[in-house]
Amino acid sequence: QVQLVESGGRLVQAGGSLRLSCAASGRTFSSYTMGWFRQVPGKEREFVATSAWPGSSTYYADAVKGRFTISRDNAKNTVYLQMDSLKTEDTAVYYCAAVFSLPRDLASPTNYFYWGQGTQVTVSS
Repeated sequence: QVQLVESGGRLVQAGGSLRLSCAASGRTFSSYTMGWFRQVPGKEREFVATSAWPGSSTYYADAVKGRFTISRDNAKNTVYLQMDSLKTEDTAVYYCAAVFSLPRDLASPTNYFYWGQGTQVTVSS
């Protein structure tokens, strides 16, 4: 069983930066692919970024590529999402997700088994 707790979401102005954190329970954190997703009301949950097992290769949605950076600290069981040059369209609830090993489709939320409760990010103009 893996429990995920996100933190760091808040109100920020467009062009600003924010770092989200996701702390995971469990002793085999390094064996999990960790992802960030986001969702706005009335829309499906969408892929943002992932740090994939085994070598922590990173992948990004086109909408955030070059602005967001996912990283992980396996010693601290934590994955981060550094968000720079934020835009109003980045406003959403951001979720951390985990799946053991490597899923077939890194960008599909249905392939992630564990989820955090979400943290609200609001970008004002």
